Amino acid sequence: MQIPVDFIARTSRWTDDYSLLEKALQNEPPVSIRLNPAKSPATLPCERVKWCRTGYYLARRPPFTFDPLFHGGAYYVQEASSMFLEQVVRQYVSSPAVCLDLCAAPGGKSTHLLSLLPENSVLVSNEVIRSRCAVLTENILKWGAANVLVTNSDSEEVGRLTHLFDLIVADMPCSGEGMFRKDVHSRGEWSVARVGLCADRQRRIVHDVWDALRPGGLFVYSTCTFNREENEDNIRYITETFHAEALPLSVDAGWNVCCADDGHPAYRFFPHRTKGEGFFLAVLRKADAPPRRISVKTRYNRRQKPPAQICEWLRRPEMFRFETCRGVVHAIPEHASDIFGTVSERMRLFSAGIPAGQVKGKDVIPAHALALSTELHPDAFPAAEQTWDEAVRYLQREMPALREDVPKGLYTVTCRHLPLGFARNIGSRVNNLYPQEWRIRSRDIPAEAPRIFP
Repeated sequence: MQIPVDFIARTSRWTDDYSLLEKALQNEPPVSIRLNPAKSPATLPCERVKWCRTGYYLARRPPFTFDPLFHGGAYYVQEASSMFLEQVVRQYVSSPAVCLDLCAAPGGKSTHLLSLLPENSVLVSNEVIRSRCAVLTENILKWGAANVLVTNSDSEEVGRLTHLFDLIVADMPCSGEGMFRKDVHSRGEWSVARVGLCADRQRRIVHDVWDALRPGGLFVYSTCTFNREENEDNIRYITETFHAEALPLSVDAGWNVCCADDGHPAYRFFPHRTKGEGFFLAVLRKADAPPRRISVKTRYNRRQKPPAQICEWLRRPEMFRFETCRGVVHAIPEHASDIFGTVSERMRLFSAGIPAGQVKGKDVIPAHALALSTELHPDAFPAAEQTWDEAVRYLQREMPALREDVPKGLYTVTCRHLPLGFARNIGSRVNNLYPQEWRIRSRDIPAEAPRIFP
């Protein structure tokens, strides 16, 4: 599909090297991943993403679907330019923060924030489109962190949480010009009218949520588009309307990141200059104002006693409070419990903390999320290590083979010692407990295992 004529005419007027940009848009996009530092080795023998300590480029795109380590949360497949968010957190967030990822699905920035935010921070990962909350929740649970709530609320509902958040990250819905190379269908959806509609919508979203940011808090505005209406013009609008201050970032000249040309400190990624897709980011500090912080709801006047089994399954049960919702016991980090109370009162909650177990009569069945959590006690269940092809069959939800070295009862299925989920040996056979909705549906299994890690 051809690049729209109107896009060429508009963009060539304000870029001196449009021909190089257009040439880059015809090339194959680079493939990049970001490691989960809680589950992965420290480094890979690959080219690094310069602005992200855990980001790497791969020489070619492997069949990620058939890599068990991908399903176990060892890494996330993410476009390299968007990893630039790391610089905001490293340069401006040094103490525990209450953070909102406003437009979070499918989870790239949320999982990144979970690896970056200081200890004892809390992340609210929100997605307004309910159908996208399932994949967001799946990716966050695979990442394994406990200090996160997944919500499904619109920007107006978020804005009622007055002064709750220290940091709001808003990767705005946009016209998607920066995706012209990665997703050629986005070219057919683009129009000048859509640019205007997106710019208006972005300003409305900022108006909706601005009250939720505490005075002096940070608002990260980003898009995956090139035009000025959705980028520099909107940053100027925010600074003038809300008296916000655009903050500079320390950027290495060797990264070839471009600065905005209107005097505001804002940052552009062009695919002919940096190894990544089109991206724009600005950091805005809210002006100080008289404090009017929302009253935080404390739901826990007394500690709910969890089933004894759940305490045995967690590495540090004393660090959690427990909430039972629809029969599922959620382990909420102690430092996040008041935020949980406030958010659950005013937003639609999709997931919270670690869904640790489901109560069925007198029994408690461990939840799949527990197997993926970094808080799972290593001795809670026996582990059965799988070969690559065995792990793929497990992820397809086929029945695992009986093994003499696996005792009766529940055990964790692992690949390269990374937990993938649970199975139950009942003596005559093994029941596969991998979630039906997460299973690998494709049967086009490659001849060899994807080799991302040495």
